Amino acid sequence: MTKITPQPGIMEIALYVGGASHVEGVTDVVKLSSNENPYGPSPAAVEALRRSAFELHRYPSTDHVGLRAAIAEIHGLDADNIICGVGSDEVLQFIAQSYAGPGDEVIYTEHGFSMYPILAHAVGATPVMVAEKERVVDVDAILAACNDKTRIVFIANPANPTATMIDLDECARLADGLPDGALLVLDGAYAEFVEGYDGGASLVASRDNVIMTRTFSKIYGLGGLRIGWGYAPRAIIDVLNRVRQPFNLSNTQLAAAEAAVRDVAYTEKCRTDNARLRTWLAEALAGHGVPSDESFTNFILARFDSAEEADACDTYLKSQGLIVRKVGGYGLPNCLRITIGDEPACRRVAHAIGQFKGGAR
Repeated sequence: MTKITPQPGIMEIALYVGGASHVEGVTDVVKLSSNENPYGPSPAAVEALRRSAFELHRYPSTDHVGLRAAIAEIHGLDADNIICGVGSDEVLQFIAQSYAGPGDEVIYTEHGFSMYPILAHAVGATPVMVAEKERVVDVDAILAACNDKTRIVFIANPANPTATMIDLDECARLADGLPDGALLVLDGAYAEFVEGYDGGASLVASRDNVIMTRTFSKIYGLGGLRIGWGYAPRAIIDVLNRVRQPFNLSNTQLAAAEAAVRDVAYTEKCRTDNARLRTWLAEALAGHGVPSDESFTNFILARFDSAEEADACDTYLKSQGLIVRKVGGYGLPNCLRITIGDEPACRRVAHAIGQFKGGAR
């Protein structure tokens, strides 16, 4: 037997499974399982990507100065407090790697993003799951779970897959109640879908124990390029940069992301269209007897009467060429997560669910 063994916690990791993208035997498929922007990226980002092809032989900058400056300008932030990563997942990995390890505890919530316990296990820390209250983060429950071993608290706000969120006052109360030496990480992958929400940037500016992460994979439509960023106090950014590989983002990633964040008009159009169709789809499904909580994201969490009904509906939708996301692995077996597509996609999925609820199985 080999004596080569992985670090503690590694074998506790269950492999992440992404949303399906095809259905056997069905050609006219609409994918609503991965919360992608149905309109794609900004034309400016596409053009920047095209131009970058002529510089593929050049190494990228190590400090991401252009992208950080663009993010800072558009969001009103300090560029020196920004770090960029291969998706926000890599920034979350930097945080876990830098601030947790064996003997430490990492808190996440009942229906929280499945990467949080994975990140804890990867560094040998103990993931601690805390109950939510009706699919909403419960600040009091988190604070009650904290102890002198707590090092990181991961909160997705708005949350995936529930689509719910807590307000900034509750986030502030959580940050202020954490033990000394513990960090609050506000994962803002869906922050841009909430009008007027800063993702927690104001809390970062006023506290030394808050980190905000963001992504270009959702509203900016650049999931295929994997680009994200984080915003934190300067002392934390200095730590994270010590574990970041110097050339972690390519010239193509940097150019496309900078063009995308600067195209404010396109981002606003995507936000407006998403909000309109999100309301329409939620109301249409409710009319078919399928409720959902108010969504602050680009998806809704449709609730069925039972796990069996959710499974049956998922099967029926696949037969109609509609791929949504089962979320039993998130402790929500009676739910389906449905991405807000373009208008034809929303009408198609609403019609199909109406047929299913009406007995067309």
